Order: sequence, then C-alpha cells, then structure tokens
Amino acid sequence: MPSDQRNNDLLTQPIKPTLRRMTIPMVMGMIALMSFNLVDTFFIGLLGTDELAAVSFTFPITFTLISLTIGLGVGTSAVIAKTLGSGQQDKAHIQATSALLLSIVLVCALALLGYLIIDPLFILLGSEANTLVHIQDYMQIWYAGAVFLALPMIGNAILRAAGDTKTPSSIMAFGGLINAVLDPILIFGFGPFPAMGIQGAAIASVISWIVSSSVLIYLLSVQRGLIEFKIPGYARLKESTLSILKIGLPAAGANMLTPIAMSILTAIIAGYGHEAVAAFGVGQRIESIACILVLALSMTLPPFVSQNIGANQPNRVVESYQLSCRFVMIWQFVVYVLLAILAPFIAQVFSDDPSVQHLICTFIWILPLAYGLQGIVILTNSSFNALHQPMISVQLSILRLFVFYLPCAYIGGLIGGIIGLFAGCVFANLCMASVSYFRFARYFKQTQSGVAV
Repeated sequence: MPSDQRNNDLLTQPIKPTLRRMTIPMVMGMIALMSFNLVDTFFIGLLGTDELAAVSFTFPITFTLISLTIGLGVGTSAVIAKTLGSGQQDKAHIQATSALLLSIVLVCALALLGYLIIDPLFILLGSEANTLVHIQDYMQIWYAGAVFLALPMIGNAILRAAGDTKTPSSIMAFGGLINAVLDPILIFGFGPFPAMGIQGAAIASVISWIVSSSVLIYLLSVQRGLIEFKIPGYARLKESTLSILKIGLPAAGANMLTPIAMSILTAIIAGYGHEAVAAFGVGQRIESIACILVLALSMTLPPFVSQNIGANQPNRVVESYQLSCRFVMIWQFVVYVLLAILAPFIAQVFSDDPSVQHLICTFIWILPLAYGLQGIVILTNSSFNALHQPMISVQLSILRLFVFYLPCAYIGGLIGGIIGLFAGCVFANLCMASVSYFRFARYFKQTQSGVAV
C-alpha cells in the first residue's frame, strides 16, 4: 500500500486542522445524500399511499442489513487504520481485500434468506394485501442488488482508514445524485423507459449502487493499490476476517439497539396523543439534520484514533477526543440557539395543526439542549470501536438507551407530561455524557498504569 502523505497526516500533522480537513467533506457528502434520499421518498410518495406505506414497512428489514454493513465498515476502518499506523502496509492490503470478500459473502447469504421469506416475514410485520404486492415488487429487486450496497460502504471505510474522507463523500453524493435522476425516469417512465412504479425506484437504487461499487473498486485496486484481485491464503484470510468481525458484529448490534429503543419511546409518546407522535416524528427529522456534523465527526475521528494508537501515540488520541468533545458542545449550542429562534417557523412548515405546532416548538426548545451531550456519547462509542474495544461501546449503548434514556423519559412523563418526558431525555443525555467521558478517561488511565481494562 503506498505510503502517501495522507497517511502521514494522521500521525504527524496538527490535530485540529487534520480533523477539520477530514470532517468537512463528510458533512458535505452526508448533506447531499440526505437531500437525494428525500427526493427518493418524495417520488415514491407520488405513487400513492400504499406504495409509500410499503416502503415504510421495508425500513426495519433494510436497516438490519444496512446495520450489518455499517458494523463491518466500522470493523474494517478500525483494523486497517491501526495496521497502517503501525506501518504494516502489506498486512493492510490483505485486510482490505478480506473485508470486501467478507461483506460479499455475508450480505449475499442474508439477501438470499430475505428473498426466500419475503411474504411470511412482512405478513408477520403487519403488512396486508394492498401493501404486500408492492413490498414484493420492491424487495425482490432490493435483495438482488444488496451486495452492491455493501461494497461502497466497505470500500469507503477502507479509504477513511487511510485518512481519505473527501473521496468517500464524493462517491456518496454521486451515487445519491444518480438515484435521484433515475427515480422519476424509471418510476413514471420517460422516452424509451416504461413506467415501472415502485420497481423503478428499486432499480434506480441498485443502478446507483452498481456505479458507486464500480468506481470504488477501480479506485481501490488501480489508483490506490489498497486491494488485490486475488484471494488471500486461508490463514491470513481467517485472521483478517475474525479481527474485523470482532469489532464489526458488536458495532452492528449496538447500531440496531437505537431503532428498538426509539420504537419503545414512540409507543410511550403515543400515550400523549397522535399530535405528540407527529411532533416527535418531526423532531427526529430535525435531529438528523441538526446533528449531522457530529455524525460526520464520528466517522472521521475513528481512523485518526486507530492510526495513532497503532503508532503508539496515545497522547494524540486523548487530545483528539477531548478537542472533538469540546467542539461539539460549542457547535451544538450554536445550533440550539438557531433552532430555538426558528422554532415557530419550522413548526409551521411541518404542520397546519396548532396543537402539533405547539408540541414541535416545545420539542425544539427542550431536546436540542442535549445534542452536544449526545455528541459526546456518540464520539465516545466510535472512539472505543477505533480502540478495538467494541464491547465497551455495546455496554455504553445499552446503558444509554435502556438504563438512562427510556426510564428517564418515562419517569419525566409521569411527573410533567410531555414536557417532563422531553426534559427526562435531556437529563438522560447529561448523565450518559458524563459516564461516557469519564469511562474514556478511565480507560487510558488504566491502560497507562498497566491495569487490565
């Protein structure tokens, strides 16, 4: 693997500008991808309520497979970045190739299983005849192309491990653009292309994945020399895949805990009326945008952490973590002030119902206060994955969601209604951010003193 300056930046260059250089492209790529995903949802919505409901039914299933690939990406990035940091470039070659082979095997196996049980699985989830036919049309194509969804995610993780975040963000945006352009053409028909409805939406997605996969494979193999077109020997393949799975599977499991907890929280909020559920749904969408920089930083900090821990530079790891935590606290406070000022306008955009508008404003005036604290939790979890301590991340995720977040929200609701519930969420994030920050500090204190963690 070429020893370029990009790798050396993570080990020798000043921390603050290095993290800034890595994070800004990821933010831009994620904004573009989110925008194109909204376009995708918009066009499917034009087909009708049944089609939109059908796609909504697919979210838990597609998210499960996507969570697996995200987890594998986390494991891939952590393992390869640490190997690069220790200067073992030939070994990193093998790990990158093994990661792609592993993702192909696992995703193909799960996609085949999912394809065979489409009907019984979605009937179990509550789908009825009017939506099941559309689910079949969509998921048969989605499963057929799922491997091409996995390849870009793993390929991007390999590039991030080498310190390159600009290329992955560009590829994300490019793939999203292709999907957005093809959607109306294939869904509604244009020129020689017949109208294919919801099948057209699935085909557009698969085509965008195939193009992204092709571009990434070319970059990784020809331009960057990060992978080889040959299967590593059994011993090396086994070592690499086990090291990736050791981090990737717990990361995937922890990632899947969040929608489970949010489903429970939504059920709790439903007790306060449909208006509260609607407001909370709007709030969740606002949160995904308001915290986009934190999410981007959680993808760029781990390669920095892994490379420097591989190079035996723990002081740079601690400094980068503390710098990132301070930054997200300041940044998210600025975001909170802007949201608080714009709350009435945002509420009017999303709803015409005065009750829902009031609850949206209440959400915005309370919950975003804790987005900086939530950012500390996210950065801590991603840092522990980068340190090859995935079980600590899982423990912190369980603690956050099921010991603090859900109980505090429920108790807060009993005490103060929906306002108390929102306040309980803020208090839970305060507790969890404190636990996360001190857990990270204790890890390094124990490591430096030679105590087993």
